[in-house]
Amino acid sequence: MVARISELERATRKRDDIAVETNPDQMDDIQRAAERDLAIHNIDRESRELRKARAALRRMDHGAFGVCEECEEEISLKRLGAIPWASLCIACQEALDDTSREIRTFSHALLGNAA
Repeated sequence: MVARISELERATRKRDDIAVETNPDQMDDIQRAAERDLAIHNIDRESRELRKARAALRRMDHGAFGVCEECEEEISLKRLGAIPWASLCIACQEALDDTSREIRTFSHALLGNAA
């Protein structure tokens, strides 16, 4: 996990891909904007993963690694093998994902009705 943290720290420092450059060719500007959006998305994803990995190291230091933060049951070794920084067991993660999906659906419905 420490190696992954180092890799993520290097990746999140690479911000050259999000620099705004103007070009006389509108198609080049559109292409560059799409590339910039992708780079921003990647940096955001890597930053979130880095925060989760650092939090997992803190849980290790405090003896709480491998314990679900929601239900306090043990997180399966299979899950930790796949996602070493997991802070929730599968059941709690699925419940969180379902809730998030419901909130997004509700928000889209509200925004759609407001238009």
